[in-house]
Amino acid sequence: MLSVDEQLKIITSGTMQIVPMGELRRKLEKGTPLNIKLGVDPTSPDLHLGHAVPLRKMRQFQDIGHDVTLIIGNGTALIGDPSGRDSTRPPLTEGQVEANAQTYVAQAMKVLDPQRTKIVHNGDWLKPLDLAKMLELMSKFNVARILEREDFHTRYANGQSIALHEFIYPVLQAYDSVVIKADVEMGGNDQIFNLLAGRDLMRAMGMEPQVALTMPLLVGTDGIRKMSKSYGNYVGLTDEPTDMFGEVMSITDELVPMYFRLCSTVPVDEVDAIDAAYANKTADPYHLKRQLAANIVDLYHGAGAGAQAEAAFDGLFKKHEIPEDVPEFKADLTLNDDGRVYLAKVLADAGLVRSAGEARRMIDQGSVKIDGRRLAAKSYNVEPSLLSAKTVLQVGKRKFVRLA
Repeated sequence: MLSVDEQLKIITSGTMQIVPMGELRRKLEKGTPLNIKLGVDPTSPDLHLGHAVPLRKMRQFQDIGHDVTLIIGNGTALIGDPSGRDSTRPPLTEGQVEANAQTYVAQAMKVLDPQRTKIVHNGDWLKPLDLAKMLELMSKFNVARILEREDFHTRYANGQSIALHEFIYPVLQAYDSVVIKADVEMGGNDQIFNLLAGRDLMRAMGMEPQVALTMPLLVGTDGIRKMSKSYGNYVGLTDEPTDMFGEVMSITDELVPMYFRLCSTVPVDEVDAIDAAYANKTADPYHLKRQLAANIVDLYHGAGAGAQAEAAFDGLFKKHEIPEDVPEFKADLTLNDDGRVYLAKVLADAGLVRSAGEARRMIDQGSVKIDGRRLAAKSYNVEPSLLSAKTVLQVGKRKFVRLA
């Protein structure tokens, strides 16, 4: 293994909190591989770069010689993590959880080293819990402590509903740490209460407590809000290489250092040099963005995919070409009561956007063209004559379909 100081340089890169840092150093000084825990509730089948931030940190732990345990929360997902919520999260069915878990693991393994990753399901030990064991676990916590959670405190102060089963969630997540004997538990910064609850429970049960390590929430491609599917500002891990390259190229210049540190495979020393170049104003954001985009595409689509996506991007963006192999699409051109076609649905059906809502946003941003002509804002419904056979629909600078 690397020296403790060298390990800490890598581990601390990009982190928000490590509680307590002194305990992490002491654990590393033992010279044996640590067990790094990440628990995920598979609430969605598709991941984006924001979901992958803690996975990238786990991979760094693996690369310096530590082991990781990825906990699929098929037990906790039946409750729903209340972290950051202002209302009770709708629970998923077991079928939904299992279906999502399969795609989650497949995508996570694009980041993690499968040979050093232990995958477990917390339903294996949570679902069989009897009343006596649940009472034992619940007795280790008190209501006042649970209400210190920022989201619970805010909801309580505002008179918003808090379902009693939501109080159980941090207890069960803490019990996961007891079962797998975690040395370090990772999560987003909104997870800090749950991670510290794991420390409390491990200590109460006579175990060496875990260290809590949190990562920041990744800012989305809009440069304003956290990356989220609901905001349409995300880069999906299963996006096509050319789309992924272009989406990374669309981030604001100020986000480039953050994305290098949290999303890429570039070594920490090189990322530090990029930060320094930004600080002294010698950085070339456009060149760095191309390097970043190629790196991320290679990570999720294999070596060489980034260079191919870059060439395709240049063909579309720099040369303003319409590709020769534009896919054809047979659209449903059902007329509305006013005799026009709801274009937002056509764009979503064609796969140019992820939803009709995103289509409306793209139209309002001036990012939709019909045969090269940009649509005006609010042009959600169009005359059917504009959508004849061979018409090319374009969203952004890289997405095209030709109507069959």
